[in-house]
Amino acid sequence: MCVSFLLEAHFYFQEDINIFKELSTNYNINVSEIRLIDSEGQQLGIKSTAEARRMAESKNLDLVMISPTASPPVCRIMDYKKYRFDLIKKEREEKKNRKVVELKDIWLSATIDIGDLDTKAKQARRFIEDGDRVRLSIRMKGRQQVHPDISIGVMEDFYARLKEIAQVEKKPTQDGRTITMILVPLSKK
Repeated sequence: MCVSFLLEAHFYFQEDINIFKELSTNYNINVSEIRLIDSEGQQLGIKSTAEARRMAESKNLDLVMISPTASPPVCRIMDYKKYRFDLIKKEREEKKNRKVVELKDIWLSATIDIGDLDTKAKQARRFIEDGDRVRLSIRMKGRQQVHPDISIGVMEDFYARLKEIAQVEKKPTQDGRTITMILVPLSKK
């Protein structure tokens, strides 16, 4: 029981999961006629599945159904294992080169001191230089709700410290007791 749990845990926490749709190959193709494309990309026309399978076997390749929804379905003669390997490799490369843009939150106060504002601006500068978006938020308490202009002034002062590297994506807006503003990196021209 303990061993099976460990095996299940291994598969559950597997990080490198690819999303590859398996295609029907060789004897798994259950239609009578197909439109055939050979390994060089030449269209050979409509053939019977058995004849196409014999052609693929004579070249030591696989018959792969590329487009099952077409009428008749489109099949190609290719090395399926190599094709599958290349697709998974390409998917991994794209995943490795992909930059995920995150939304970072910074909470301010309507009564924040200049030194604290500079510290938070320095942190926001790091986020923006990394290419992330920054959401500034101020939660107004008590009598601060009567003067939201003070909180908006704090946000504008914060933005003035980052004006050379950031632009405003969403202007300061009030939603109940919270005022939010979103900054994004300047677009490279």
